[in-house]
Amino acid sequence: MSNSSSKQKLNVTIYGQQYLITGDESTEHIRHVASIVDEKMKEINHKNPFLDTNKLAVLTAVNIVSDYVKLRERVEQLETLLKEAKSEKENND
Repeated sequence: MSNSSSKQKLNVTIYGQQYLITGDESTEHIRHVASIVDEKMKEINHKNPFLDTNKLAVLTAVNIVSDYVKLRERVEQLETLLKEAKSEKENND
C-alpha cells in the first residue's frame, strides 16, 4: 500500500454536488470514476425523476456493483478458458 504522501486529492462534481476525493489513483482515474458515477446517477434519475437523492445514490451503487460483479464473473470465465487452453496445449506438445 502507498504511503500518505502519494495520495491524490481532487475536487469532483457528482450529481451537482462537490466532493473532495482522496486516493492512491491518478487524477485522471479519479475524474473518470466520478464521471461514471455522475452519468449513472443522471441515467437513473432520467428513468425515475421522483427518487430522492439518497435512494438515487443507493440505486446507483447497486447498478454499478451489479456491473462490477458481472465483469468479475466474465473475467473468471475467461481465466478458466485460458487455463484450459494452456493445459490442452501443454498436453498436445
